Amino acid sequence: PVFVVTFQFRFCRKCFLTAIRESGTHCPLCRGSVTKKERTYPKRALDVENSMKKASGGCRCCEKQVRFSWMRQHYKTCKKYQDEYGVSSIIPNLQISQDSTGNSRSDAVSDNGEMANHQILQGETSGHPTFKCPLCQESNFTRQRLLDHCNNRHLYQIVPVICPICVSLPWADTNQVTRNLVSHLNLRHRFDYGEFVNLQLDEEAQYQNAVQESCHVNF
Repeated sequence: PVFVVTFQFRFCRKCFLTAIRESGTHCPLCRGSVTKKERTYPKRALDVENSMKKASGGCRCCEKQVRFSWMRQHYKTCKKYQDEYGVSSIIPNLQISQDSTGNSRSDAVSDNGEMANHQILQGETSGHPTFKCPLCQESNFTRQRLLDHCNNRHLYQIVPVICPICVSLPWADTNQVTRNLVSHLNLRHRFDYGEFVNLQLDEEAQYQNAVQESCHVNF
């Protein structure tokens, strides 16, 4: 949590920085101007941190009592939470092939006999994958545009669908249903996985690369 001294407001750090990135200099609560220093390096809300270390609450999916300061870590390992928001806790072993542009994709077939890749469209000029919104079937969205579209048009629409971005990833479970697509997109797809990992490499090769690169990092 962070503390905006100018207005005496407290926010989740990630939510605050995301809101500032979208709105520029305006406070996400009162729309007042936030100083450059606070926009870049917001102060930690130590009072809230201490309260979170002392207080506990139930996981929204498994109802296990967890200290609030550890809740985010718990969600990363809670199978019920991951299944509820469309992220499988088990990475399936799928046969991965590459399309003509070098994008990795799965050739798995869904239950209805159609290729799950029908939700992924190839950008005509950019070479980057674009996606079809499974809620309204509007197409040709980049990852960020799909995120913005769903937040603007489908924020309160809760319909079980398959996430088209997840399907495009090498480790995708093409039958994994997401009950709340908008929440899932906001939790899992605010960045491009391709910026952090090479999607053309298998899991073992990525692990070996990470180990080698860690040897050259100066702490």
